Amino acid sequence: MECFEWCTGLLTDLPNDCFASAMRAWDEADCSVGDEGTHFGFVFSGTVDVHHNGRTWTLEKGMYFSVSGSATICPVKSDQPSRGIILTRYQCKGFFQIGGPVEEKGRLRYIDGCTDSLLLSPLLLGDPCLNLLHIPPQTEQTQHTHPSLRFGIILSGRGTCVTPSQNFPLQAGTIFHIPANDLHSFHTNSEALRVIAWHPDSDCGPTHEDHPMINKTIVPEPS
Repeated sequence: MECFEWCTGLLTDLPNDCFASAMRAWDEADCSVGDEGTHFGFVFSGTVDVHHNGRTWTLEKGMYFSVSGSATICPVKSDQPSRGIILTRYQCKGFFQIGGPVEEKGRLRYIDGCTDSLLLSPLLLGDPCLNLLHIPPQTEQTQHTHPSLRFGIILSGRGTCVTPSQNFPLQAGTIFHIPANDLHSFHTNSEALRVIAWHPDSDCGPTHEDHPMINKTIVPEPS
């Protein structure tokens, strides 16, 4: 696991990963992204304007977005500093989407009593996805791995990420990268932990042969 300090700009760039990806942040300063792929953003605090294709959208704390191609994220002055993260999947063409604010808990069951919500779903099987993970108080997750990298940020609460080599303290605003196949687990004490977790790939999602439109299109047998 690797954790990052708040700054504006590139935090880590992994163009040679099997799922080529990058992570940026903004911290009270403009942050631009290019045409290299689809960018997934999350507003950790404050308010931000997202400029894309000649239009502007204003997002507040707890909201999220995806844009394909170039965009500029511009903090808006408010009572809270404008901070957030941008997660890029190279050579991926997604939709423009806005959502949120996120809920307190997830809607899907996850390991060890945790819950998860799929905030931005894969458009096709294998595409990236953005998730909200809720880890209840007094949780000691089972040690586990993921077959691809994980980027994310702690949205609220406190806890610890336990790895074979080191324990990492987690609190609201901790930005992290978990490399593929790294053994880890999240642990909490008196506070729940809410995590925004981005996956560069997915093993579920629509295919050309399996999606709601075609599955619910019934062609009668010839009489």
